[in-house]
Amino acid sequence: MSTAAATAHHLVKTYGKGDAQVKALDDVSVEVFPGQLTAVMGPSGSGKSTLMHCMAGLDRPTSGRALIGETDVASLKDAELTRLRRDRIGFIFQQFNLVPTLTARENILLPLAIAGRKPDQDWYDQVISAVNLEDRLGHKPSELSGGQQQRVACARALVGRPSIVFADEPTGNLDSTSATEVLGFLRRSVEEFGQTVVMVTHDPVSASYADRALFLADGRIVDDIPDPTHEQVLETMGRLDPRRTRQQLDATHRLETREA
Repeated sequence: MSTAAATAHHLVKTYGKGDAQVKALDDVSVEVFPGQLTAVMGPSGSGKSTLMHCMAGLDRPTSGRALIGETDVASLKDAELTRLRRDRIGFIFQQFNLVPTLTARENILLPLAIAGRKPDQDWYDQVISAVNLEDRLGHKPSELSGGQQQRVACARALVGRPSIVFADEPTGNLDSTSATEVLGFLRRSVEEFGQTVVMVTHDPVSASYADRALFLADGRIVDDIPDPTHEQVLETMGRLDPRRTRQQLDATHRLETREA
């Protein structure tokens, strides 16, 4: 029996046919262990989002197996897959995906309401306190900042006590202050709540919050760094995607110059 929270076994994902065929994942095998924040990185088109989508049951692999615990996600029928995603997986997306007509509280509790489940009040209170939203629960998304909206999305992902949370570029639409708040919450959810988080990101700062950084290139895992530092991530990305890394360094330098 595997102790992994999620596992990919020889995952292959192709799009198109014949000469137009693109192999987004090329025989990827990896285990994600409980109670860790794992960052998945790589150049644009490397397959990092495709890997997350296949492991989370948002897309089906062309071949291979994707497991949540011992459950083979790829083999489930649609109704079973819907229940798995609802009951055992939390999702955080770059675009927040909040319902504009609902309050923050209603958005957070929406997955439980759809499932016909009542929240565990003690757990709900812990999550709300962790994301520091006590005074914003009655506000609708249009009345919240981007960072507050993403914290609502984080609370929504955790309130059902999922086995694992998948976060796809969770800080991509946030300023640096809001991004730090969200990353701090994800780190706390691992350290204090024992949550398992898989985070797709292109940002070396975000990856430095992780316990482990996986790097993809051309649909394959090419590096696996435990306890990554900002410098290690930059160096690795520099080998995989020199142009983008140069742009990140220049942007960091401009920010530091303005703040000096």
